[in-house]
Amino acid sequence: MKIFVLLSRFPYPLEKGDKLRAYHQIRLLSQHHEIYLAALSDQKIPSEYIEKIKPFCKELHIINIDWFSKGCNILRFFFKGLPFQNGYFYSQRAQRKIDNLLKKINPDRIYAQLIRVAEYVKHSSIPKTLDYQDVFSKGMSRRAENAPWYSKFLFTMECRQTAKYETAIFPYFDEHTIITGVDRDFIPHPNFRSIHVVANGVDFDTFKYNGERKTHDLIFTGNMSYVPNIEAAEYLANVIFPALQKEIPDINLVICGANPVSRVKNLANEKITVTGWVDSIADYYAQSKIFIAPMHLGTGLQNKILEAMAIGLPCITSTLAGKPLQNITAGQDILICSTLTGYVEAVKLLLSSPEVYDEISQNAYNYVRSNYSWEKTTERLEEIITEV
Repeated sequence: MKIFVLLSRFPYPLEKGDKLRAYHQIRLLSQHHEIYLAALSDQKIPSEYIEKIKPFCKELHIINIDWFSKGCNILRFFFKGLPFQNGYFYSQRAQRKIDNLLKKINPDRIYAQLIRVAEYVKHSSIPKTLDYQDVFSKGMSRRAENAPWYSKFLFTMECRQTAKYETAIFPYFDEHTIITGVDRDFIPHPNFRSIHVVANGVDFDTFKYNGERKTHDLIFTGNMSYVPNIEAAEYLANVIFPALQKEIPDINLVICGANPVSRVKNLANEKITVTGWVDSIADYYAQSKIFIAPMHLGTGLQNKILEAMAIGLPCITSTLAGKPLQNITAGQDILICSTLTGYVEAVKLLLSSPEVYDEISQNAYNYVRSNYSWEKTTERLEEIITEV
């Protein structure tokens, strides 16, 4: 089967969740199908990144969108009542390029990742699958609730427009996928239950314990320009960590991830390390004792938690981040907290009780092995794509 994959970003390096999902799905789908990849970009993609994706693609097309087009289309989409983010990722030049590619390739199926790219292919007669991935409108709603007064209106408006678009775009696609059942139930369309849940997975060859000495007590990871990660890092460093230091004076924390904004960089001190981009985040997991992710914003499944579990790290997280984990048992596979006291007591328990630490570590590893592998989840995606 010829599958035309349309992405809003080039799927490498793997510092964002949508890139990670796209990379592994393309890698595995390419074993049985011809992949024709079209990825939007507003910058030149280094050749070494292209070489990471090339082996999986029959054809690879990078479609550039300049900043002038972004600005113009954000305004145009605003006046049409469409989400800002759709305007940000749209250009008429890119539309012509995609139309020409579809005409030339004549694929058997279009697989579009995220509603950001749905406008490009919604009128195509080729069978289409839309990967909602997350429910963007709910994410915007949560950001609006926590936004300062001067930006609350914009987030509220984007939430409303995105919810309308998530509903309006639904009938243009033959099949729909999403990462979690929790997010599926927030999609504002009457037929939301027909959306297929296709979870993310873990690359177990990369994320495995390598016997490194534990030099970090706590670790939090993620793309540190992403607002939910910024908020979680600040809450961890400014609220949870000082409370922990009163109980465990020598405790240390590493905040690890690409593109840290100044708000995150400023969290660094003699006990808190902010790394920025690292070549191997798996090594940092292996050097750490506990993974902690006090997420209060965002949607979807947190890949960072799955990766930490795969290395055997006991994980502490929030109710929001823990809820999408299917079939997980809180208190046995993971520790889920909703208060400052809860986070402090969870860390103290793991650091003071080797028996509890080892039990949750083993349970975490067994859980992620049983429930999340890219091979298993992409096999489900392949079934959906090839059914129609």
